Amino acid sequence: MPERSQLILDYMGFLLLGMIGAIFANATGAGGGVVFVPFFNQIEMQNTAIVATSFAIQCCGMTAGAITWHRYRRQLQKERNGKSQVADLQSSQWLYLNKGLVVTIPSSIAGIMFAQFALVKYSAKMLSFLHVGFGIFSILLAIAIYASIPLLKRQRASQQITPLDSVFLSIISFIGGIVTAWLSVGVGEMVAVYLILRGFNVTSAIALAVILSAFSVWSAVFYHIFITQAIYWNVLIFAGAGAIIGGIVAKRVVLYFSVVKLKIFFATWIFVMGVAGLIT
Repeated sequence: MPERSQLILDYMGFLLLGMIGAIFANATGAGGGVVFVPFFNQIEMQNTAIVATSFAIQCCGMTAGAITWHRYRRQLQKERNGKSQVADLQSSQWLYLNKGLVVTIPSSIAGIMFAQFALVKYSAKMLSFLHVGFGIFSILLAIAIYASIPLLKRQRASQQITPLDSVFLSIISFIGGIVTAWLSVGVGEMVAVYLILRGFNVTSAIALAVILSAFSVWSAVFYHIFITQAIYWNVLIFAGAGAIIGGIVAKRVVLYFSVVKLKIFFATWIFVMGVAGLIT
């Protein structure tokens, strides 16, 4: 019993970490690795373990978030059936979601598998420069988010994915899958930014990115369970529980706060974490 109590005391902080990471991830479409990777790097966790444990935690948080967003979409559809004009407009802005997932999920998984099994030597080199790669990616992502903010004022949102969108989303998802395999973040952020730049509804773009990320991290985690075996299970138990809680409440954060303020805050956080990754 004393050993169990000490274990809880030692790892309780990871419960809060999981909650924070999942709220950021599911409220913005970015993977929880944006929070987990710099934190694990600061406590000097081994690089492979950072990526592996981040994936495992995200399996908990992104799945909870994906289910929550799916239920929200079903709620909008039911309200639309009630002939509400506002609900009809909101629901119409989600019509592209299924097609977007059909296009992006296979490409993302293919990119992850390609990185994990075909680019083994290169992946090992990338892991040795994890903090640098994460820093550069974070800064570029933050700049892209800042650039997308003026576009949020457009009156009419795009509702259909064109054939050209499908091509771009497939390419972005494949490249994002490779980046995700190396950094445990990437594909959700890249797809969300593209959709927002193209004029799709911000909330539905975030939901698509969350669901895409959930499928992506599940496809990636088995490599670390059976091959690298680098997951820190004690961290996962506590952070994973926190991530489930964060994934459930994140939708409320998106719907409560101004989208512009949310994106400014998140982009600033990512930028600071990226700079910190480069100087540490």
